[in-house]
Amino acid sequence: MENVSDKKVLGTDYENLDLSDPKVLDAVELSGAERSKALLKFLSITAIALFVFFVPVNGSVPFGIIYTTAIGIVESLITINGVQVGALLIVSVILMGTGITSVIGKYFSPEESKMYQYYKTDSIIHPILYLLGGIFAVLYFLDTAQIFSGPEIIVGSATGGMVIPPVVVGVAFIIPVGAFFIPFLTDYGCIDFFGVILEPLMRPFFRTPGKSAVDASASFVGSTTMGIIITGRMYNGNIYTKRESSIIATCFSAVSVGYAVLVMQTAGLEEYFLRIYAVCFFLTFVMAAIISRIPPISRKKDEFYDGAIQTEADRKEDRFKFGPEMIKGGVHRATVRAHASGALPKRVVRSIIDAFPVLPKVITLLCSIGILGMIAAEYTPIFDIIGYAIYPITSILGVPDAMVAAAAIPAGITEMFIPVLTIADQVDTLHIKTRFFVAAVSMLQIIFLAESVVVIMNTGLPVKFKEMLVVFVQRTLIAMPLVAIFMHLMF
Repeated sequence: MENVSDKKVLGTDYENLDLSDPKVLDAVELSGAERSKALLKFLSITAIALFVFFVPVNGSVPFGIIYTTAIGIVESLITINGVQVGALLIVSVILMGTGITSVIGKYFSPEESKMYQYYKTDSIIHPILYLLGGIFAVLYFLDTAQIFSGPEIIVGSATGGMVIPPVVVGVAFIIPVGAFFIPFLTDYGCIDFFGVILEPLMRPFFRTPGKSAVDASASFVGSTTMGIIITGRMYNGNIYTKRESSIIATCFSAVSVGYAVLVMQTAGLEEYFLRIYAVCFFLTFVMAAIISRIPPISRKKDEFYDGAIQTEADRKEDRFKFGPEMIKGGVHRATVRAHASGALPKRVVRSIIDAFPVLPKVITLLCSIGILGMIAAEYTPIFDIIGYAIYPITSILGVPDAMVAAAAIPAGITEMFIPVLTIADQVDTLHIKTRFFVAAVSMLQIIFLAESVVVIMNTGLPVKFKEMLVVFVQRTLIAMPLVAIFMHLMF
């Protein structure tokens, strides 16, 4: 790695520089005044980003507080039959509109029309899923507003109630609020600085760049969707390769602290929350080291979004020697990034504009696929049947109530909360080891239809649906023995 003091001035035409390349960042030399101003910009904007995404306030990070407050405000704007439904009404209109326009755009619009272009890349089944999502949302809204009693199979607490308010409405607000704050995290040096510092840890263990540690942490303290959106942005910006972005999306998009609390409470484990979450946090990284080294993820190409190939030399170029040079190099990259990114409002506006075309498709698919998955879990024996195949494993691992645990685990493919929900009515009778096993494995599965699968598919990340199903099976089979070890050690 060339020394920071040996850099050449490449000029100020940053529009024509590939700032996704660390070597380019290293080669830019700023004047004294530029450096001071950029350093202040880096430090101040990074401080805001760290506070918003990572500093708990009354048990929740500010990002979570902001988007949940926004939901509450919008929800209170419209009241029907004594029920506040503002946010739900807006989301239902978006979903129904997406369903109708998808059919028109995909099947009836001329190829030169904007509507056709918007739905051009979707498969022939997408309009059906969009239309179902719109119908489900409208039925749930009418039922909630006490205008019309919708069918229980769609609007019930175990189906629509599990998907629409917490997931669909939640993500509908997470995306725009996240789009507002993402530039604070990615465009003004935060990712670049911590990327240099954490490169020696992340690259050898998880085969990802150091900056992915910040990305991964966004899932734990913010939300699964937020972590995936950041990953997609980094991939589309030629900062992560296909392999790196696939590892991060399928291995680090874990459930947030707030959601984990709900899981623990449902399983009757709230008094052990810190210990259990610490175990899950640790095992998430252990499993990432394993999953990143086996197919299908290990077969992903070291290729960037623009087709450029990442070489071993490129990965070595990204490293500084441990010590003062590392700090100096990280600060230099961060200040150059902050200087080149220009005015913050412009970046924020651009980020929000880029996010809105993604939002309707994501939340509509979340609704349709999520509710269909919940219906399968609640009204069909499919997961009980799969549970018979898992029963020998839970039995060998010494899980009490082995069949109950075996039947609960496969339901995690629909939504990570479902495995715990299937045992919720047995909390008083099930052994604490069983409850811990089900809760911990469900939080380590990461891949689920009601959120992570849909968001990954709609952010342009290079992971196919069938590959995600394979990774779900891999994560489940790897998680079970690892969780069983801690189960026996802790209880």
